[in-house]
Amino acid sequence: MKTILVTGALGQIGSELVMKLRSLYGEDHVVGTDIRSNADDLGIGGGPYETLDVTDGKRFLDIGKKYRVDAVIHLAALLSAKAEAQPQRAWHLNMTGLVNGLETARELHCQFFAPSSIAAFGPSTPQDQTPQDTIQRPTTLYGVTKVSGELLCDYYYQRFGVDTRGVRFPGLISYVTPPGGGTTDYAVEIYYHAVQHKKYTSYIAAGTKMDMMYMPDALDATIQLMEADPTKLVHRNAFNISAMSFAPEDVAAAIQTRIPEFVLTYDVDPVRQRIAESWPNSIDPSCAVDEWGFRPRYDLESMTDDMLQKLRIKRGT
Repeated sequence: MKTILVTGALGQIGSELVMKLRSLYGEDHVVGTDIRSNADDLGIGGGPYETLDVTDGKRFLDIGKKYRVDAVIHLAALLSAKAEAQPQRAWHLNMTGLVNGLETARELHCQFFAPSSIAAFGPSTPQDQTPQDTIQRPTTLYGVTKVSGELLCDYYYQRFGVDTRGVRFPGLISYVTPPGGGTTDYAVEIYYHAVQHKKYTSYIAAGTKMDMMYMPDALDATIQLMEADPTKLVHRNAFNISAMSFAPEDVAAAIQTRIPEFVLTYDVDPVRQRIAESWPNSIDPSCAVDEWGFRPRYDLESMTDDMLQKLRIKRGT
């Protein structure tokens, strides 16, 4: 990758990925885009930034041409819980935006990365150590767009030769940017509340395990896959990746070893609980390990140490 266009650059992943990419490839070689225009207020640095509604295919392509990009990292999407509340909007944004990104990559002969999600699985998928290649019958609109996206990216590779790549992200945990409407957001919120209030009320029920990953590992995985030798990639869209699988009480126990007075209670949200129960308990990332050397660095204990330390610094406590 030489010059990279990132959509959704002000979101939870994009805001951190843009900064990491700029540190690696140079500020002028990473073009951040988002539908919002206040990039300076949200801390993604001083490199190029363009306002972009990804459903506007002409502007998408024009920005790509303007900066002569050779890679597109397409992150703009409506996430799981918000997508259930606004399914028509989610389909339009997630699918029209993806098609426009793929068309831009086809026109400009770019690499193209679009993340899928564990939401691409459903209740009929094997729930433990879910394999790379398995039945995918999601019961959420977000999951439907992710399965559709995986297939569409495969099609653009097979039909047009676009160098498409992707991963199935688990829940992502970060101290930098607040979560954006996903089902796994509790695993971010619990750390903020632990530092600020010493208590948290989970909207996900006890015993509900889901795959998770600390944001530094997610950023590294994205870059590592984009830099991987294409001749080694048997799969392209999208690789299972995960670092840990836990339920709310597991996070609480990790926090309580560091903040003994922390208290976890429950007020279950039936919509997000239903979504969580349709997803795997754990997934098998062995294809990513074998094909491009995926190796996460953080587990629950080391992530908890880092999250609490960074949030205390962030709050000045």
